[in-house]
Amino acid sequence: MSRAALPAAFAVFAAAALLLAACQRGEDPKVAAQAAAKEQAAAAMEKQFEDAVAAQNWRLAKGYAEVLQVDYPTSAAAQRVKPRLDEVRARAEAQVQQQRLAALWSYDDIPVAGGGHQLSAAIYSQEPVDTDGSGAHPVRLIFRDHPQWGRSAYLVLQAGDFDCYRGCRLKVTLDGQVHTLPGSRPKTDEAIAMFIDDWRGLWKLARSGKQLAIEFPTRDVGARTAQFEVGGLDPARLPKWN
Repeated sequence: MSRAALPAAFAVFAAAALLLAACQRGEDPKVAAQAAAKEQAAAAMEKQFEDAVAAQNWRLAKGYAEVLQVDYPTSAAAQRVKPRLDEVRARAEAQVQQQRLAALWSYDDIPVAGGGHQLSAAIYSQEPVDTDGSGAHPVRLIFRDHPQWGRSAYLVLQAGDFDCYRGCRLKVTLDGQVHTLPGSRPKTDEAIAMFIDDWRGLWKLARSGKQLAIEFPTRDVGARTAQFEVGGLDPARLPKWN
């Protein structure tokens, strides 16, 4: 019998003993049976709680633990689980936050002519940014691994343009620590993009922190800053970068 199943098995035995003892004392068998049934139901829920903990499904474990406290507050199962409730709640909150951060990233794996695959990881700015005076638009940060063009990191605008055709120095802040990385705007109209030339350095920052800010020069409205919540990046999606 597994360790998680022990409380449930014990509860069944205890409920039966409780019912027998109540009958021997002359108590109402119906009331005793109801009490025994509640202990059994609480024990079954405790088993579900333990299974969720074993699977590290903290949101589900939190739900079972809280229902135990509300529906069966006087049960032995509720008393066993109660001391663990704060920790489970904290783990559930952290799990929800990490899932939210992970969902901010999108990944592509696209076959390209000539063989191989283009891999990319991309994320939109936390808030839109006004890059030309016409209103705020999302800024996108992309890490790309192309079989012919190699690896690169770049920002993409939806409006306006970068003022970085001759190269520029970019202020990059990760969790409050400031770094300076070189940037360049290619002479092409295919996309409003600016490369962060030290893609290795930017990747290292993005995979090691939570809040990444990149300040960049624009043609129309001067310096602007895009904020990115990078804490959910999955480095395994671009395995050669690590």
